[in-house]
Amino acid sequence: MTRLRGTLIAAAVPLFLLAACAQPGATGAGAGAPGSGAPESASASPGAGDGLVARVESFGGFVPPDRTVGALPSISVYADGRVITEGPTPAIYPGPALPNLQVVTLSPDRLRQVVKEAGDAGVRAGTDFGRPNVADAPTTRVTVTTAEGTQSVAVEALNEAQADDPMLTTAQEAARAKLAGFVDKLGDLATGEDAGTSAAYQPEAVAALARPWTKETAGEGTQPEITWPGPALPGDYLNPAFKIGCVVVDGVQADKVLAAAKKANQLTPWTADGQKYLITFRPLLPDETGCAQFKGKR
Repeated sequence: MTRLRGTLIAAAVPLFLLAACAQPGATGAGAGAPGSGAPESASASPGAGDGLVARVESFGGFVPPDRTVGALPSISVYADGRVITEGPTPAIYPGPALPNLQVVTLSPDRLRQVVKEAGDAGVRAGTDFGRPNVADAPTTRVTVTTAEGTQSVAVEALNEAQADDPMLTTAQEAARAKLAGFVDKLGDLATGEDAGTSAAYQPEAVAALARPWTKETAGEGTQPEITWPGPALPGDYLNPAFKIGCVVVDGVQADKVLAAAKKANQLTPWTADGQKYLITFRPLLPDETGCAQFKGKR
């Protein structure tokens, strides 16, 4: 497999984007709640290009927690200009086993502009986004790396709150509108004029999140079984209550696993040591390592 990182030319990004000792700040609705804190500061190692500049992700809401383990951020922006998002997926059921991750590259000037726009949108400690009168809505977390370190805000029901919500002040509504506009602009990075040609993201490692196959989890119809070509399943449990295990594969073994996953769908039974599993494939992003990060973080 040809690794994408080797095909990209790292942009000359100013050092202020790569603050080594970031101090996280979390504000807004959801700050301080379990799983809502800022992600750990991205490290400049093994390469400056892997430093996280901006990220948007969501968590919570009216979704069973066992269905959100390993959820992908909606957008991740890196110090070498890479922007990684999930592209279109076929409107079929069951869907493909592998997510359609796409990557484009921004110029250094556009990357600096993203950081400035984040500050203007209130991604910093002290911004008051309020808590709207909305139940079971997801929380949107926006993170950006600045000269002062990692700034992160977590806002409940960013897009679900009504304009006349009695629980929000005029100032809070204005702050939420600015942040929502910034999130929308980040989402446009992958297709905007500032982006380069889109290409499939080729991960250097992939996590396999395995749970026991049962008639209840198998869905409708019968799916062909595939023999699991990777390490022993289920791996380390992320949450013993949900019986979701995790193993990470890389190198030649990752090539074999990804080749097999391309022939599978989301309901394919994977057989290993006489057991059957359902597997969620989670490509690791450039700033991610191992399985521990999936334990209650997203």
